[in-house]
Amino acid sequence: MRNIVLIGFMGTGKTSVGRKLATALGLSFVDMDAIIEEREGRPITEIFATDGEPYFRDLERNLVCELAAREGLVVGTGGGVVLNPDNLSDFAATGLLVCLQASPETILDRVAHDTTRPLLAGEDKMKKILGILESRQPLYAALPHQVDTDGLTIAEVSEHIRRLYAAD
Repeated sequence: MRNIVLIGFMGTGKTSVGRKLATALGLSFVDMDAIIEEREGRPITEIFATDGEPYFRDLERNLVCELAAREGLVVGTGGGVVLNPDNLSDFAATGLLVCLQASPETILDRVAHDTTRPLLAGEDKMKKILGILESRQPLYAALPHQVDTDGLTIAEVSEHIRRLYAAD
């Protein structure tokens, strides 16, 4: 049974949609960031602050290899998983890759009060969102399946992906 791998920028709905989708399909949902936090015994903000982003990306890469070898999962990835093309090729070998998109305004609305996003720490979150999105957008856009979550409910996005999965 192939996996479903949800990729996209922070705040696009990967966790919310992933949980709903896993329940609907009888699959297991795994949130990569939550697994990393649990294994490290500390939040991602602390991992970034103490050990830096390269250390976090190594943890993420190892987890991608582990999850890509399993079956029957809906995987909610971290927003930066696209930065390493090996992550995408490993996930594509065993799963349906779906990129969730949202407008910068929607993203800001969804993450405005979230203090667990190390890349958005400090002032002017919109400026940071736009900067990170600009650098990652070509990577997100290259993924075969795109779902714009603006104006859609979690159930609507989940159903759209369920149909993609059934046709895959």
